Amino acid sequence: MGHDEFQKHEAKILTPSFIVLLTLTVIGFALIAVRFIWGLGAVTNMSDGYPWGIWITYDVAVGTAIACGGYGMAILIYIRNKMHYHPMIRSAILTSMFGYGLAGFSVMVDVGRPWNSYNFFIPSKWQANSAMFEVALCVMAYTTVLLLEFLPAVLITLEKTEWKTLQRFMDMLHKRTGINRPERMDERLESVKELAAWLKPRLDKVLIFVIVLGITLPTMHQSSLGSLLLIASTKLHPLWHTGFLPLLFLINCMFIGYSIAILESVISSYAFKRPFETKELSGIANIIPWLTVIWLTVVIGDLTWRGQLGTALSFDFYSRFFLLDFGLVAGGSLLLFSGRKRESVRWLFVSAAMIVLGGALYRFNVYLIGFNPGKGWHYFPALAELLITVGIVAFEILGYQVLVKILPVLPKLHTRQQLDAKKHDDPVTV
Repeated sequence: MGHDEFQKHEAKILTPSFIVLLTLTVIGFALIAVRFIWGLGAVTNMSDGYPWGIWITYDVAVGTAIACGGYGMAILIYIRNKMHYHPMIRSAILTSMFGYGLAGFSVMVDVGRPWNSYNFFIPSKWQANSAMFEVALCVMAYTTVLLLEFLPAVLITLEKTEWKTLQRFMDMLHKRTGINRPERMDERLESVKELAAWLKPRLDKVLIFVIVLGITLPTMHQSSLGSLLLIASTKLHPLWHTGFLPLLFLINCMFIGYSIAILESVISSYAFKRPFETKELSGIANIIPWLTVIWLTVVIGDLTWRGQLGTALSFDFYSRFFLLDFGLVAGGSLLLFSGRKRESVRWLFVSAAMIVLGGALYRFNVYLIGFNPGKGWHYFPALAELLITVGIVAFEILGYQVLVKILPVLPKLHTRQQLDAKKHDDPVTV
């Protein structure tokens, strides 16, 4: 991996957005503590009829799809050999790492009897025929793979750091308390640098095998997320219950992943006052509409085959949600078929946002909106339930914001781009 293709963003960590995100994170995690102390009923409106609420629907089903930017970029770079996209891979991996890690954390928050979760690590307790078990196993394994893929950014930082911040802190501590810096601290810091320098080339040698796993695992569990609802034939609305659910979820995660890569690049460039990566984003945008065309074709063909086209156009409660997710994906795709719009950062952002919203709504429709356990059951997330989800998302954004400022994650600016970034107070005009 070309480590010189990346750089950290030189900026202050303590910003107004940092304070806002930290506040939301603290509120969310405080409510998580309430959940573990007083139980699920204290913070959720879930029930026996709706055992899966907003946490599983968004944090897992939708969250892992939004976190598929790293999966999509890995396919593009390492399978299709488009190496000019390589500088974008690390930020995509970081986004995926947070998304999958927090999805796994959300499951632990959602588990009704968390003290029994240790059974997952006992092979004799495994149910190998369960799609849910396969999803849990692959998500855990893929999170580990993402950590390994991102580890070079940490190692290269440890190898090159001069530990000035730590040394200034120890000097300040000495002045205020009289406590001297440990005599062997400098030697220990040097040993950390030596360990990082020793480990980095060895990790690079096996990284290709880690990448292969990183492509295989999401292919398995994203399709299995669709398989979970196959058994709910009497509870999931006919507009969404189909034998093609595994295929639809797999294609869905791919076009969401590429769209998220565009959104992440545009938003980070705007927020950090960096030039937009228009050429690379235009190339990624060229792939998305072909994936969505396949997805939309499967959806329409399946509805026709099952005789549900009339239901889709009935304009009742379920039909409106179906038409909304279908229309958002189709509309965003039509925009991307235009070469001129693919060269505009504004239209790239709008179309990618439409596709992400449409693709996410499709998963909401399958897991929550189109799910009906029977008469007498109703569900709408409690305020605490929503705040926990907001806190988890805020923590993800906060972590990304901090790590890109202390680790080489963002694509390295060329000399011309650096001059442009210094010349303008704002990013390149959209």
